[in-house]
Amino acid sequence: MIDDEGQQLGILPPYEALKKAREKNLDLVEISPTAQPPVCRIMDYGKYLYQQEKKDREAKKHQKTITVKEVKFRINVDDHDYETKKNHVLRFLDEGDKVKATIFFRGREMTRTSLGRQILERLLKDVEPHSIVEFRPRQEGNTLHAILAPKKTDKEREKEKQKAEKTEKAAAQSAPSPSAPPAQVAKPAS
Repeated sequence: MIDDEGQQLGILPPYEALKKAREKNLDLVEISPTAQPPVCRIMDYGKYLYQQEKKDREAKKHQKTITVKEVKFRINVDDHDYETKKNHVLRFLDEGDKVKATIFFRGREMTRTSLGRQILERLLKDVEPHSIVEFRPRQEGNTLHAILAPKKTDKEREKEKQKAEKTEKAAAQSAPSPSAPPAQVAKPAS
């Protein structure tokens, strides 16, 4: 048994524990019912719930919600249109969003599903360094779709940028000046 100040009261029968809690105008809360003997605490349960809710709200503020952006293709897409949409996919992935690439077949286009599959496979191959394929192209009714997720998180990308900047600075500082004589290279003994 633990009181509201965090002091251990020892093992008490339930009726005595309830009596002590009521004396202090607080609640008797069972913390660990499976322990032998069960562990209880004297506390203001309403205040405890409020603090828990406050912590949950704070944690929720710092979460990043992942959204799924959709990019639609047609089976007769031109190269320029394909490149533009591919750049949209890359931008979405860099922002940390998932991307759903969709091809919608209308009418007689249903007989040419292989063309749609080729377009999606080409897209997957083109954005491979930036993405992880969550779902390979699959057909549901008259739509063919694939889902891509970003390969790295924002923090990882930021660390990578900082590391690249540090190596560039180190390389610039250690590069020999053009007026300095070349260093002698020792040949290994054979």
